[in-house]
Amino acid sequence: MAEFSVVLIGFVFGSFLGMLIYRLPLGISLINPKRSICPKCSKQLRTIDNIPIISYLFLGGKCFNCKAKISIVYPIVEILTSIITFLLYQKLGLNINFYIITILFYLLLVLSFIDFKYKAVPDYLLLFAIVVSFFTFNFSFQNAMLFAGGFVLLDFFITFYIQNIKSKLTKNEALKQQTALGEGDIPIIAIIGGILGVKLGLVAIFLSSIFAIIPAILNNIIKKDIETPFIPFLALALFIVYNYDMLVLAFLENLLK
Repeated sequence: MAEFSVVLIGFVFGSFLGMLIYRLPLGISLINPKRSICPKCSKQLRTIDNIPIISYLFLGGKCFNCKAKISIVYPIVEILTSIITFLLYQKLGLNINFYIITILFYLLLVLSFIDFKYKAVPDYLLLFAIVVSFFTFNFSFQNAMLFAGGFVLLDFFITFYIQNIKSKLTKNEALKQQTALGEGDIPIIAIIGGILGVKLGLVAIFLSSIFAIIPAILNNIIKKDIETPFIPFLALALFIVYNYDMLVLAFLENLLK
């Protein structure tokens, strides 16, 4: 029964996060309008249209008024939020650390979807995520600074290579403006180091790089886009390693024997 309640609560919060993902980058107030509206016809949604997942399916993914398509992002965010909430509850139970770490991953989910669409994220959301991470159980400021500083240096050298050497070798002028890491990546990397520690943190960074390879290649080939959002893959890797830390450690021990 408790698990079912957690899943439902996850869906409800997922609906709220979907609103944040839509409104925050556009500078739309979270208070006015109080209820969601259709971005196409500006018609205020009815209460029955705001039921997570069910409303989307019932309406066939279209606005009840103008029949414009509703973004698939909303149900995806609701499902992901519910999964995140449930898995963290399974790992931590109901305690203060559960609430803090859940808020952190909610923020990372919002940042991930905004980064996917805009390839930039609001600084205040990053700052909020960093502050929340400080209160997670066993957070290490030393490891956070170690990861942040290490990757700032790495970013400097790789960016120098891309802008000054690779751009000349490939004669690609666009590379002169490209950076290895985005401005929002370093704070997330610091959070990874602070929460996971050095060993698991490095595993998470490695996993995130693996996750990002295929989308980066497809972006380059299909969209001719050399910039790939990295925050979503950092957040995914952090969640996996955090949630299954004991399995990851056991795997590492067997690997190093």
